[in-house]
Amino acid sequence: MRTVTADTLSREMEKLCGRANFDLPHDVIEKLKEFAGREEGVSKSILGDIIENAVIAAREKIPLCQDTGTANVFVKLGREVLIEGGNIYDAINKGVAAGYKNNYLRKSVVSDPLRRENTGDNTPANIYIDLVDGDKIEIAFLPKGGGSENASALKMLEPSAGWDGVKEFVLNAVKDKGKNACPPLVIGVGIGGDFASVGKLAKTALLRDLSSHNPDSFYSEKERELLSAVNALGIGPMGMGGETTALAVLIETAPAHIASLPAAVSIQCHCDRRKKIVI
Repeated sequence: MRTVTADTLSREMEKLCGRANFDLPHDVIEKLKEFAGREEGVSKSILGDIIENAVIAAREKIPLCQDTGTANVFVKLGREVLIEGGNIYDAINKGVAAGYKNNYLRKSVVSDPLRRENTGDNTPANIYIDLVDGDKIEIAFLPKGGGSENASALKMLEPSAGWDGVKEFVLNAVKDKGKNACPPLVIGVGIGGDFASVGKLAKTALLRDLSSHNPDSFYSEKERELLSAVNALGIGPMGMGGETTALAVLIETAPAHIASLPAAVSIQCHCDRRKKIVI
């Protein structure tokens, strides 16, 4: 059994909050450059501005976007790890609070959905923990802005809807609110599971490298099909038109009840902020 202190978890979480909000992942920048090479005029200029913004944010250690999001924390906790000096939830929230305060990041979480009082430190985080083999802790951090989260959607389809129904649902979600989510988008799609789990599937997809593909060739082809269909909508960078409405479509699936076909789309803006550490 390996021991990791709660204070260690908090310190690492604090660092992740800053790094994720300041440094756009390399794969996202490469995709932006790739698509910029296909655009012209205003669309090309916007993509250039987005890339320049990322360079400045990394150099100056300032947020990529003023909306530094809700804190989504995905943990793979090794069964042979003992957390000493506190529980993992409190340790993560302590780190998020310190990360947002000490890095001067905007605090966007309210304690009650209707009374709207700000918690003042961007907690509580949305924490998802999976037990895995081994003696390591992997933490993936995804700050998710309100504009992109508001563009996300979930639908309980009839099984007879099949792939065509899922595709129509995703395209309608992008057509309805995609332009408000600061495109070019990264689109996570969850298919299967149930009402409670399909949204997590879609959001988990956003942790993937943008050049990756679903390991199932059937679904990797569906990813390519959806990306082509989304970009054919012509929404373009910041909704100004063009061929680059999305940088990637990433699909994750799970077994489902015979009477159900749950589908969810988690839309992320061009600031596809995410960082991962292993302790």
